[in-house]
Amino acid sequence: MKTIVLACDKFKGSLSAQEVNATIAQAFQPFFPEAKFKNCVIADGGEGFVQALVEAAGGEIRTSIVEDALGREVEAEWGLIPQGDGQLAAVIEMSAASGLWRIAEEEREIMKASSYGTGQLMEIAAQAEGVNRLYLGLGGSATNDGGTGMAQALGTRFYIEEELVEERMNPELLAKVTRIDRSNQIPLPLVTVACDVDSPLCGETGASVVFGPQKGASTSQVPLLDTYLSQLSDILNAESLAVTPGAGAAGGMGFGLLAFADAELVSGFNLVSDAIRLEAEIAAADLVITGEGKLDTQSLAGKGPIGVAQLASQHGVPCLAIAGGIDEAVDWTPYFADFAYLGQSGLPLQELMTNTKTHLLKTSQQLAERASLIQ
Repeated sequence: MKTIVLACDKFKGSLSAQEVNATIAQAFQPFFPEAKFKNCVIADGGEGFVQALVEAAGGEIRTSIVEDALGREVEAEWGLIPQGDGQLAAVIEMSAASGLWRIAEEEREIMKASSYGTGQLMEIAAQAEGVNRLYLGLGGSATNDGGTGMAQALGTRFYIEEELVEERMNPELLAKVTRIDRSNQIPLPLVTVACDVDSPLCGETGASVVFGPQKGASTSQVPLLDTYLSQLSDILNAESLAVTPGAGAAGGMGFGLLAFADAELVSGFNLVSDAIRLEAEIAAADLVITGEGKLDTQSLAGKGPIGVAQLASQHGVPCLAIAGGIDEAVDWTPYFADFAYLGQSGLPLQELMTNTKTHLLKTSQQLAERASLIQ
């Protein structure tokens, strides 16, 4: 075993992708003492997207004061990376401003949550000297406003009857909006959006039904949220955009960026993997290890570990997976030669989330031992 590529995403709420890779390397090294470990941090649009692109391109991290999803001032990171034409691209994560991680569980009010802070971050980045492109990663959002808060921050005006909406746009206000005026919106450079899902805006596989409950939406609120997003699509006469794969990402932010920023939606994993030249690293490897906090049916809809597994398969390299939890109803054997997950220990979730590194190390050692026996 000469080269082992470590290509993990974060364990959300517990460990960064860098920490996950480092812990797995620590576990595998005694079983593969001659191997060279290659650290390839992946992201699919959520947390870690900015860091991955900035590190790959030799860029810089900046911070700005914007609003979180509940209107509180926070310090949000974003990045600048050089482009081949001498210009700069700004790199933004929606989760930096409007992320669910910023909102304590008891504070979550999805009907009042706004993507306004992400719009503020976009405006700041777009006006930075030399910037001619924005990369925006979706994922991990606390909002379900169809990107209307973002658009409002960029100058779009929303009206209820003939009264201008002065408050930050949110689903509660979106329910009442009757007219939208984009004439005052600031100009933007090319906006490329990294999506981690391929959901449409509305319906059974849309933003509200699939992701609303994760953000605190009650059973009675989910159909209301879906209706409000459908109404937004109708007002904008943008039904074709609403069914675009990725329109439902981040509470309909994918749709909002299509409608209000003329954005292009791309696979977040593909964007990052191209930047870090992941395919070339995998092609030269003898073993690939990937993973994230949870592998489930959503992982099959554009998440990083499945993308890693598919690249490994294309080059005939065995791929292992390590996760916090795994949906055992899914057949993972087409993707991974072997896998392990922290939940196999039977320990409470709180313990696994609190002492993740310890349990990840132990689980990785078990997987490493199995892998060493079949070299």
